[in-house]
Amino acid sequence: MIALILGGGSGTRLYPLTEQRSKPAVPIAGKYRLVDIPISNCLNSGVRRMYVLTQFNSASLNRHIKNSYNFDLFNTGFVEILAAEQTPDSGSWFEGTADAVRQTLRHLANHSYEHILILSGDQLYQMDFDLLLRDHLSKGADLSIATIPVDAKDATGFGILKVNEEGVIDNFIEKPATDLLPAWESPVEEKYRAEGKVYLASMGIYLFNKKVLKDLLEQNPEATDFGKEIIPQAIQNNSRVGSYAYGGYWTDIGTIESFMEASLDLTNNIPLFNFFDEVDKIYTNSRILPPAKYFRTNLNMAIVSEGCIIHNAIIERSVVGIRARIEDNTLVSHSIVMGNDYYETLNDIENLRGTAPHMGIGRDCTIENAIIDKNCRVGDNVSIRGGAGLANTETDTYCIREGIVIVKKNAIIPAGSTIGVTGD
Repeated sequence: MIALILGGGSGTRLYPLTEQRSKPAVPIAGKYRLVDIPISNCLNSGVRRMYVLTQFNSASLNRHIKNSYNFDLFNTGFVEILAAEQTPDSGSWFEGTADAVRQTLRHLANHSYEHILILSGDQLYQMDFDLLLRDHLSKGADLSIATIPVDAKDATGFGILKVNEEGVIDNFIEKPATDLLPAWESPVEEKYRAEGKVYLASMGIYLFNKKVLKDLLEQNPEATDFGKEIIPQAIQNNSRVGSYAYGGYWTDIGTIESFMEASLDLTNNIPLFNFFDEVDKIYTNSRILPPAKYFRTNLNMAIVSEGCIIHNAIIERSVVGIRARIEDNTLVSHSIVMGNDYYETLNDIENLRGTAPHMGIGRDCTIENAIIDKNCRVGDNVSIRGGAGLANTETDTYCIREGIVIVKKNAIIPAGSTIGVTGD
């Protein structure tokens, strides 16, 4: 099996986190990147050959993969970047998921493989792809789609599959209207039926037999998307399309709201996603940073990454990334502080004194319902507070999306600034 991990498009719904990086390079859980999830799932499943397909803002993602995933000389595995490129056959960028795979297949010509696993680079889940392959083979499938039960509220936002008693997909509809849903129920386990989750949604995880994928792409040369075009065409052509029913936690990090919700859930006593699994570990760049250091700090439901220095602060239900610095009498609540890419030296801090805040969050600040991207400089006595009633806003240093304030990467917020909700 060879895995192709799709780097996604321009990521407009995750803006401004995707202003200077691709979606798979967005930090998650303080020290990881989203792309670490599918790569780790592959490694834990014995899949050792992976290509990551990119085209938008890929420099940060390229650097992370180069620094994180190096196999030794005695291992045939690899994680390689394949960027969109002009060739004699194609002068355009990737125009969709299927088009990206079509333009990439020539790079697989020298590899021996029977199946191609196609994954998204911006989802949070833990899956054993060996079980997916076994299910695929047991059904004699030409291609298999990982599916998850959803209720009527969520079904309108997904591709919904109609599955028979054998677990084979009979039909497919993309984002059905509410009035069409009764005709799209599928057999599910009783525990899901009791919750009203009687619709099977595509997770965007596909396992193809090599020849089937090549034939589908050649027979549909204008098709650019798997969900909207290739999958319906496969069903229409009587390909045997299996449904691999997945019952674990899965979320698509498609919007600022979903990113915030998934991140803060990690601070729960037993989070839905398990970064603490001793067997199915999540891998990332080993940065060799010192442990976090605290001075008179109150931590409650907090994830704090290595290399942080926190003075006399209150951190509650928040995620704090690597090398973050938070000063005296500052409150960080229901927020994500992504940290910094490097440390300022004492000379740097002294030279900037009086001209700009030092890197990190200053004294006497309030950070609530906010995301502070990397390398930000937040001065003393700053209030940054998101809230449900806030209108979407765009400025040079921050924006507001879905009531969440996002301070942009490398932004400088002067001392005394107020952003978002004011007053008590």
